[in-house]
Amino acid sequence: MEKTLTLRGLGIMLLFMLYAGNGIATTQPNCDQIIGMWMANEKNIVVQVYKDGDSFKASIVWFDDSDDKTRPMDVRLDYKNPDKSLRTRKVLGMQVLKNLEYSASSNSWENGVIYDAKNGHEWNSCASIDKDGMLKVTGYWHFKFIGKSMKFSRVSSTERLLTSR
Repeated sequence: MEKTLTLRGLGIMLLFMLYAGNGIATTQPNCDQIIGMWMANEKNIVVQVYKDGDSFKASIVWFDDSDDKTRPMDVRLDYKNPDKSLRTRKVLGMQVLKNLEYSASSNSWENGVIYDAKNGHEWNSCASIDKDGMLKVTGYWHFKFIGKSMKFSRVSSTERLLTSR
């Protein structure tokens, strides 16, 4: 009986070690969990989040252009930008988020700047991923509690095909 318990305990311990070791090998560090393609819950925009040095940035890779079929997304310009020299840059591919820094203590990304092409304004920003894997990005002016947030879900490979036209 004592040998059976010892073997069972050893087997459980080996299974745990294999499981834990497999998780370590395939899991991204917490700071890199934000990297990837994300679609807004409203399904009107997809952004690509990427790491640049120690900070994170995001660029627009797709947006819903059904509001004006005469102006497809690949010809739309950042015409509301307060910097006149940037009004001729394309919205598609434009960087809309920069300087996000990972904070391990809060498991969130802080101190970023987000650009709203609809009105040409930049705002402070922060981001976090909730327990359901949803990315929450908040743009705010000085105080987070009076900011506006958007939620995003990670884009699946099928959605990538649908948004790459």
